[in-house]
Amino acid sequence: MPAQSATWRLLGLELALDEGEARLRERAANVLGLDVGELRGFRIARKALDMRRRGKERRLRFVCHVDVVVDAASRSRGLARAEKAGRARLAPALGSIEVSGPRRRDGVHVAVVGAGPAGLFAALVLARNGVRVTVLERGPAVLERSRAVARFHRSREVDPERNLLFGEGGAGTYSDGKIYTRVDDPLEVPLLEELIACGAPPAIAYDSLAHIGTDRLHRILPAFRQRLEALGVIFRFDTRVESLVLADGRVTAVHSSAGEVGCDALVLAVGHSARDTWARLAEQGVPFEPKPFQLGLRIEHPQELIDRGRYGAAASHLGAASYNLLCKAGDGLPAGYSFCMCPGGRIVASINEPGLLCTNGMSNSRHSSPWASAAVVTTLGPREFGGGAFDGVAFQRTLERRFFEAGGSDYTAPAQTAADFLAGRQSGTGTAGTLRRSTWPFGVVPGRLDQLLPELARRAIARALTAFERRLPGFASDAGLLVGLESRSSGPVRIPRDRVTRRATGFTNLYPVGEGAGYAGGIMSAALDGANAALALVSSD
Repeated sequence: MPAQSATWRLLGLELALDEGEARLRERAANVLGLDVGELRGFRIARKALDMRRRGKERRLRFVCHVDVVVDAASRSRGLARAEKAGRARLAPALGSIEVSGPRRRDGVHVAVVGAGPAGLFAALVLARNGVRVTVLERGPAVLERSRAVARFHRSREVDPERNLLFGEGGAGTYSDGKIYTRVDDPLEVPLLEELIACGAPPAIAYDSLAHIGTDRLHRILPAFRQRLEALGVIFRFDTRVESLVLADGRVTAVHSSAGEVGCDALVLAVGHSARDTWARLAEQGVPFEPKPFQLGLRIEHPQELIDRGRYGAAASHLGAASYNLLCKAGDGLPAGYSFCMCPGGRIVASINEPGLLCTNGMSNSRHSSPWASAAVVTTLGPREFGGGAFDGVAFQRTLERRFFEAGGSDYTAPAQTAADFLAGRQSGTGTAGTLRRSTWPFGVVPGRLDQLLPELARRAIARALTAFERRLPGFASDAGLLVGLESRSSGPVRIPRDRVTRRATGFTNLYPVGEGAGYAGGIMSAALDGANAALALVSSD
């Protein structure tokens, strides 16, 4: 009978910038007072760059947490000391996407609406538990989606179904591609391992700034789809949901642009921009309520400025620097913060409706652009835009149309330097010369972004820019180019659901998930929400 084992998490192991990760196994053994060969298993749980200052000195280094597997009976002096000092604890158990025994749902058919991260990972969990799954996605598969985006860039004619928001992978396919969260969910590692099996870099399982990149996502998504199809999942692209067939609080079928699809349950993962779908569902009695959402502007800097401000002399060893900046609420204003930071990235058009303008950011795996891009946003709620279920949507549309018209009504975007935004003047005229080029694909023109924003948002963002300048010199200078608007960082609605069963209020088999349902704010949080809802569905009575 094999000896039982125990998994311990060791905290705070350090690596110099020029040291390889292989040294961590040796250091873990030293902490425990064991030989390396006595470790029965080893895994890096987290790796983060420590940039904290100690007095006036800043010594950059990596700080890592590792999980080590040892004999359960092994209680070395080193382990006892580390546990007493708070540097060792039993590692949390990893979750599983499969349930056992009688909870399997062989033969049950579930329709999943949306092929973004929430929908795809819900489909994975369902299929792994014997459920027949049909995924309905209004946009195309990733290859045709790329062609449609290229056509939009050439013609400036929006295709409402084929764009950077709808299609295989959802909005995250053309985004920063970050794969990390601020939550500790036992399913996180199992889901990340699925992506690794499809070609994602293994470091996404532990890197505190894990990033796949848009270029890699375009290769990973088809592989992930093939993995799902091998489990029996059926994909129907270019298929828009028109309405639900309902009977006594149950969804019995979905009417779509390609015909009717019967189902025993429905997972609704439509994404944060499916405004027309929300409206049709609301007409049929699906409950919606308003929720706060993020609103702001895109800001673009030379990547060199960010590298120098973050890493100093070590910049050449660490690649493109990222940042995550926060200005806490105060002075009667909501918090301002950076969001969707794309080192070595560019600005893209999150547009699916003609006559509206909205920005987002994306970066490839090599961070090869000379520009750093991020959103600077604040949070507005029903107090600012109204208490009706779709008042936030109307508020978004009004602002997106305002920015579209300010750019010339041809998807050229209005822009303003950060310094001019703070000073309340137009950029690109007078002694400052012309406005510099941006990575925004349709070009920029001088605009008074400070006047286009709602006053509360303007003041909160101005306060944040001033605070960020203190942390990153040059952030709020003429080197920072603001491009607007960014209004789709999160959705303005929520579909109320039970916290345990995850079913929509008033329904027995409708499972709203992800950003479009108001329960996520990024690729991984949406994936986790979809997976956990699928587990709830499989485990339900």
